[in-house]
Amino acid sequence: MLLVDVRQLHDGPVETEGQLAADDPLFTGLELQLEGPVRVSGRLAETGTEEFFWRAHVAGRLRGACRRCLADVVVPLEQDIEVLFSADPEAADDPAVYPVEAPVTRIDVRPAVREEVALAASTFPLCREDCAGLCPRCGTDLNTGPCGCAAPSR
Repeated sequence: MLLVDVRQLHDGPVETEGQLAADDPLFTGLELQLEGPVRVSGRLAETGTEEFFWRAHVAGRLRGACRRCLADVVVPLEQDIEVLFSADPEAADDPAVYPVEAPVTRIDVRPAVREEVALAASTFPLCREDCAGLCPRCGTDLNTGPCGCAAPSR
């Protein structure tokens, strides 16, 4: 449940568990290639008048091209999240706060998931740390062995 009725929080923190499909409209416009669902698990607590703290973990997998050899690669996405949802108008300009409108009747944590997934996604994934990349002259994948190009002269 990634949408919490705040009345549930009067008895204490509420567990937030859910899964968002790779093609969920929430991720539209991020230009990420999610490989399977994004799993979310966390805990939402009321911390003050119309103020709520959410601590969670997001996990999934992203598909992309290795920045050195351009091979298709799937990398894990693991991110811990700590965010504050607040109806306080003075907190609205704080980038660490997700504004909600008073009176608060429910908290939707999905916008925080979207932003944290976007921030956690590596824009330059590697197929492996010691990737040799491509030959700058002929384009041969140097992970498979040396190319036939002559060594550069000095």
